[in-house]
Amino acid sequence: MADGLSFFDTNVLIYAVDASAPDKRRKALALWKNQVAASSAVISLQVMQEYYNTATRKLGIDPGLARQQVEVMSRVKVVRFKEQDVLAAIDIQRLSGISFWDAMIVHATVMSGARILYSEDLQHASAIRGIHVINPFL
Repeated sequence: MADGLSFFDTNVLIYAVDASAPDKRRKALALWKNQVAASSAVISLQVMQEYYNTATRKLGIDPGLARQQVEVMSRVKVVRFKEQDVLAAIDIQRLSGISFWDAMIVHATVMSGARILYSEDLQHASAIRGIHVINPFL
């Protein structure tokens, strides 16, 4: 959706480098490249941290290469948290029943001004706090 900002959950970015899931890799990479080219991709510090951890621990990517990938990611709009953002995520978690970490992602999406959240972890086509969740792999 080039007409507005789109937030990327960690799982979508991980699939962009996961050779064990070629269909998801192709879709994730194309989506990321299109959104970056349109200057509409958004991530958070949480996504950067989770990406590095998952890429190195689960996918076995060399830490130096994973660091370079995170550095490239950091060139898009990045949401940074303050204390009140953790409290807001707790409220989202309590009201919606999603995990705390997913609530942090939802809150970061709201903070960024994005209307779309690309994620495999949340229910496709659901709306949380005015954010539309899209699972790009369906």
